[in-house]
Amino acid sequence: MDWNPALIWLAIALLLGLAELSSGGLVLLSLGVAAALTSALAAFGLTLPWQLLAMGVFSGIMIPLAVKVIRPWFSPSGVSYGTTGTGVEQGHTYTTLKRDFDGASGVKINGDFYRLRVAETGETELPEGTLVVFQQFDGTTAIVSHIQPR
Repeated sequence: MDWNPALIWLAIALLLGLAELSSGGLVLLSLGVAAALTSALAAFGLTLPWQLLAMGVFSGIMIPLAVKVIRPWFSPSGVSYGTTGTGVEQGHTYTTLKRDFDGASGVKINGDFYRLRVAETGETELPEGTLVVFQQFDGTTAIVSHIQPR
């Protein structure tokens, strides 16, 4: 088999596409698409410097497109991954839970359990089902306030 530049770019595209299976960020897949497009240009006989330039241009177009436009389609609505602890939860109301294996009181924020501490009193144990307002994180402890009954 004769390995011409177009086949080499296709092999690179295939390897990048397979590597995407381990990451899920769509960056490697967009690089694979850019390599496949570069393969088409290499089939037309462009020299290596032009192929590398084309790969850079295609990557510069495909990566932002994949990360900003396509990736949000695969995320459930209403969940902001990677934002826990940045303050976006501040002021939201949560219901306290008891953890199964040790009975610790806490709240679930974005699907993760965090032990709690009441800001006013410092207590760390609340009855299950108590409504609290999240204030901030102190390490991995959620600092909360009781909801005042009306």
